Amino acid sequence: MSILTNTPTNKNFLSPLGFRFFIKKTPGVNYFVQSASIPSISLGTAQVSTPFVRVPFPGEKLEFGDFTITFRVDEELKNYLELYNWMYGLGKPKSFEESKALYGAPGMGNGPISDATLIVLNSAKNPVITINFVNMFPSMLSELVFDTRQTSVNYVDCAATFTYESFTFTTGV
Repeated sequence: MSILTNTPTNKNFLSPLGFRFFIKKTPGVNYFVQSASIPSISLGTAQVSTPFVRVPFPGEKLEFGDFTITFRVDEELKNYLELYNWMYGLGKPKSFEESKALYGAPGMGNGPISDATLIVLNSAKNPVITINFVNMFPSMLSELVFDTRQTSVNYVDCAATFTYESFTFTTGV
């Protein structure tokens, strides 16, 4: 694409409705995810002083923002409890029995961390890019609000925030 012919080949906009999220340790959460945001990424700067001005240079370390999802809570709270038990296992459980949630069943992402995948879909609901999160663990689980004053049923949503090592993009999925 040159400066004179800068018309893109694909003129469709990205829809916020087209995505799928998967994390091995929380299969009950995956199905109910309502929203997910690709986190921010920042690069620090180094300042070099001269007699007249400070000259900025790119820093050496990337910083990744937190990854947050919102999901609908099932009526038995199974998906909420998956995350709760994972966090409880990370947060200094009081017995070996309580720490079982940290390691889970065989094949369910044993260990304190898990990789995760966010797949972005195009307007035809086909995968176009995959975002892979490395070494993820939950760092916040929001409150569950019950309210008898509502005039219609607004199902309970919950937000979960994750911390992770890094994320990468894979195109042409």
